[in-house]
Amino acid sequence: MTVPSLYPGQPAESPGPPAPVTADKSGRRLVMERFLRHRMAVAGLFILSALMICCYGAAWIAPYPRNAQNLLTGALAPSGQHWLGTDDLGRDYLTELLYAGQVSLTVGLGVAVLSTAVGTLVGAASGLIGGWIDELIMRVTDLFLIIPAIALLALAMQTLSPSPVTIVLVLAGLGWTVIARVVRSQVISLREKEFVEAALVLGASRTQIIGRHLLPNLLGVIIVNASLSVAAAIILESTLSFLGFGIQPPQSSWGNMLNQAAGLVGTPKDYLLYAPGVAILLTVLAVNFLGDGLRDAFDHQSRQ
Repeated sequence: MTVPSLYPGQPAESPGPPAPVTADKSGRRLVMERFLRHRMAVAGLFILSALMICCYGAAWIAPYPRNAQNLLTGALAPSGQHWLGTDDLGRDYLTELLYAGQVSLTVGLGVAVLSTAVGTLVGAASGLIGGWIDELIMRVTDLFLIIPAIALLALAMQTLSPSPVTIVLVLAGLGWTVIARVVRSQVISLREKEFVEAALVLGASRTQIIGRHLLPNLLGVIIVNASLSVAAAIILESTLSFLGFGIQPPQSSWGNMLNQAAGLVGTPKDYLLYAPGVAILLTVLAVNFLGDGLRDAFDHQSRQ
């Protein structure tokens, strides 16, 4: 069927197929596309996932039983039988590295979850309430910021039991301040928006406003800061264990393994120093790359 021409002397035109209607991309899809374009972030996610699978699956992946000693062999260089060699007690170093990674990764993830939860709630409440309560909360936050984490951790480990739980609680008790200040600043800018004022007019409580309106808009900021706090916690735990105030034998962590091999630089047994150091380096780099990718993915002004 042809459509008659509106102008005399011009041929009639036949209607073509209807133009396809392109739906707007959802926010989740845009975030995923931005994240996948960040190659270093994807690589960081892959490395971190591989480390977590290997460490938490050490019971099935490790080539030897945990803490299986062979005092007759002692320390052996890396070989086909022992990929990372053995330590002074004849234990397979790859096996010990995987089990030690469970402690280091658990500390990092535990600190990230606890500090992010506490900091998000405190920052959101402080920013939304405002007034003298906001000032009081921020001054308390400033007091926590000036406390040296390493010194407090060393004191806590000497007073309390030197366990991963103690490290997680102390680091989370100090680490919530950073995310609290970030969330507070974002809430102060969001509380003037129309949707928050509309919720207040409709009779929504402060808890409902925080849970239903503010936190979903702060999800990107929260995830990015949580990912970066994992790296900070792992470095602090490794530093403390390296100084001898952290995880104590028979438990082991990557920092503890570094401490035990600290005096082997330049000796035939220096391979005992490289493996935990590389593990910490890969984990921290992977988490930081992941945090950079998440920050770019949740940035609504990102075009590339």
